[in-house]
Amino acid sequence: MSSAPTAAPPIVLTRRRINTIFGALLAGMLMAALDQTIISTAMPTIVGELGGVSHMAWMTTAYLLATTLVMPVYGKFGDLFGRRTLFLVAIGLFTAASLGAALAPDFGWLVFWRGVQGLGGGGLMILSQAIIADIVPARERAKYMGPIGALFGLSAVAGPLVGGFFTDSGTLGWRWCFWVNVPIGLAAFAVGWAALTLPRKRNTTPLDLASILTLSVATTSLVLATDIGGSEGWGSWQVLALLAVLACSIAAFVLVERRAVEPIVPLSLFRNPTFVVATALGMAVGLGMFSAIAFMPTYLQMSSGLSAANSGLLMLPMTAGIILTIQSSAAVIMRTGRYKVFTVAGVALILAAMLWMTTLAGDTALWTVGAMFFLLGAGLGLIMQNVVLAAQNAVPAAQIGTATSTNNYFREVGAVLGVAVFGTLFTSRLGDRLGEALAGNPEQAVQAGITSPDTLVPTAVEAAGEPLRTAIVDAYADALAPVFWYLVPILVLALLLALALREVPLSDVAGMVARGEAVSSEAELAALRADPGTDEPVLVVEQGGGQDDDASRRAQGASHMEV
Repeated sequence: MSSAPTAAPPIVLTRRRINTIFGALLAGMLMAALDQTIISTAMPTIVGELGGVSHMAWMTTAYLLATTLVMPVYGKFGDLFGRRTLFLVAIGLFTAASLGAALAPDFGWLVFWRGVQGLGGGGLMILSQAIIADIVPARERAKYMGPIGALFGLSAVAGPLVGGFFTDSGTLGWRWCFWVNVPIGLAAFAVGWAALTLPRKRNTTPLDLASILTLSVATTSLVLATDIGGSEGWGSWQVLALLAVLACSIAAFVLVERRAVEPIVPLSLFRNPTFVVATALGMAVGLGMFSAIAFMPTYLQMSSGLSAANSGLLMLPMTAGIILTIQSSAAVIMRTGRYKVFTVAGVALILAAMLWMTTLAGDTALWTVGAMFFLLGAGLGLIMQNVVLAAQNAVPAAQIGTATSTNNYFREVGAVLGVAVFGTLFTSRLGDRLGEALAGNPEQAVQAGITSPDTLVPTAVEAAGEPLRTAIVDAYADALAPVFWYLVPILVLALLLALALREVPLSDVAGMVARGEAVSSEAELAALRADPGTDEPVLVVEQGGGQDDDASRRAQGASHMEV
């Protein structure tokens, strides 16, 4: 890495600057969080209208796969080049893909644009977490997790409600689930452009393109193997070929990483036991929780006869659980610096919720479903931020972005595997049972306009008379509830990992301060200037607009800083 000498001062991380940057991050995260939930209640209608019921899982898998592929790239490139431009690129990609999805003529194009959305969403997720670690010490980071948790919690409610409203509306339709992202994305881009004042670094080391390629091949072959395995059989030639590609690409990735000057995923991270346990824990929990959340709204609409909007209301208890536990645990973590106890408790609650969900049936009372969601949300609120916090706190400040992306990468690999395997089990069982239900009631199916399982929408289920409607409801119940048992052993493993997590004392220094890219006050900057023997850090600051206070502006000065 090269640097050009200059007398320009480092950034001053005043409270106002931190809050302004944090506000810009929330704007980007809001867009990504809302999109992940807004299509959940609209999905049965979307796949029914576009003829993709049997391939429903790809709506979620495409997004998660793309997100997973780019996470390590965003993390490493952020460490090498700075995070502001990358953050704006991620917002731009997400917004453009939303426009494409809104105009998609068929199911294949919709899946494609969902994948492009994932390319942007992965950057928003990783860069937001890394930037927070850059500007806030680990010990104080917990209080910023509260607003983030509330944002994702509220999105979990607002998304399904808005998606349900669009879907049930006779004048708007499900395509507005994607149209709505366009103005939100433009607003988030404007806020990010104006508010993100962060270092931009110059790097002269060669990029690790070979590692990006081999890791992408490994991730894609793994996901495709799990998806095809459920439909063609786990011993099919397609699955065996993909597993062979997976093994070869992993071996090639390790060889390339050992020789790379700036590896995308430094193998040294895996010699850090705290990082390894935190990452494995995130992967196990991601495998379980995403599987449950992805298909529950579909189940509720079909088996309980709820509208898209009303099924979204059932996410309110989960939101309440997330906000309650993330806020209360954040206060304790700030005061004591202890986070392991909450991680263990979070996994235990998620495991209990999953066991409870195995009892779901078509006649399960709505208040019971709400209680299940509250328990699941309470567990998620205790663990989802603490796993990332443990990983970030266990590595040097120079590797914050890489550690964040690697931790999230393995969590998303778990999520992709979970959704692919869980979705395959669910849809394969569902297809068989729906076929039996329709074959047993052919006249009623024709009268209700149900020509095949792939074109089944919630309104058709409501229009179907008895006994066809009950047969369809029973098919969904019989297909989904038993599949939750497959997640229980994984969550038991997650609980053991949480118990094995070593609690490292939380740092009191922000990442940018530790790397010499910033100081925490004007007094520190004055002391730095007063010591002529001190080598001041050299940075390029990418400015957005007049959002900084006077002290920060004076500290930054008129000159540019380079790393």
